[in-house]
Amino acid sequence: MTQAELYQALKSIGYPVAYGSFSSPVTPPFITYQFAYSNDLIADNINYVAIDDFQVELYTAKKDLVAEQKVQDKLKELGLPYRKFETYLDTEKMYQILYEIQTLGG
Repeated sequence: MTQAELYQALKSIGYPVAYGSFSSPVTPPFITYQFAYSNDLIADNINYVAIDDFQVELYTAKKDLVAEQKVQDKLKELGLPYRKFETYLDTEKMYQILYEIQTLGG
């Protein structure tokens, strides 16, 4: 999956989506995503399979199980296993649900 395909898939959930951050204020729920690091499979001194790790972040004004389920359902539909973390951002008055995912061959 390419980064462009990931963007389109996240956009299909129905919330605003941006890489990294939005250039103007957005009302939650919204999604940001960004490249975190590569974890390529290396063989014979070459990067044999590209494995890119991304962070997909869902921001909500309140605990929103429906929004979380939409993101999780999309990741499952795409066959992207994820690790999930949650934090409350006091300064922003929002919940941040972070999903760590890996894409292959992107």
